[in-house]
Amino acid sequence: MSNERQQRAARAEQMRKEREKSDRKQRNVITIAIVAVVIALVGIGGYAIKSESDKNATVDKVINPANTTKFGVSYDTQAVTGEPATNPVTVVTYEDFQCPACRSFEQQSGAFLADAVAKGDITLEYRPIAFLDAASNGNKYSSRAGSAAMCVLDSSGIKAYKKMHDVLYANQPAENSNGLPDSALIGFAEQAGVTGIDSCIKSERFVPWLGAATDASRDAKVSATPTVMVDGKVVEAPNPANLQTAIDAAKKA
Repeated sequence: MSNERQQRAARAEQMRKEREKSDRKQRNVITIAIVAVVIALVGIGGYAIKSESDKNATVDKVINPANTTKFGVSYDTQAVTGEPATNPVTVVTYEDFQCPACRSFEQQSGAFLADAVAKGDITLEYRPIAFLDAASNGNKYSSRAGSAAMCVLDSSGIKAYKKMHDVLYANQPAENSNGLPDSALIGFAEQAGVTGIDSCIKSERFVPWLGAATDASRDAKVSATPTVMVDGKVVEAPNPANLQTAIDAAKKA
């Protein structure tokens, strides 16, 4: 082989080696880029999972829902008609959404009380409590249902709460059953016209508040639900007739 051919062969070999080196560098860059993208995607996925988990983590501190008094939910004439009442009588009801007697009370007297609010005769103050968790086989339906109702109140106000309140009683599970899952409570909120509160319901955001409200009811010597008070006095057998008598007496006092 002539010297010129040897030189051309050497140059060709050098060029081949440089192309291989360039190809290796390019492959390395691509590999590093792919690894970086994978790591980023894993990180984003992990963050999203953690964020969703954090949103649904059970709350263990007392958080006061918006639109409440001290452990009460005030449903008044202005909420119904847009106009305030003149000197309405205050009716307080202590209730538990798992309580069958409370459901019976709502069926018997709920419409009467709602009408009295609309007429301006009374302001109805709901006092939701939760002492029947044991009646849902450890699934805490009493507390979870109460918390879901407070999620609706916190998000959307008293009119939405009233709708949720009525839907919960209309769909009350049997005592000593497993209660209902969070998905059902979310569905009830949607029936009340409220969406976007899934994490509030799943995290049981207001369960500690319900616990504090229940303790306060015991301090107030409330030993059963429903307990109904008109102008601070307990009404025994709170049917519409007895409630009307108590309201009339309070107006005259």
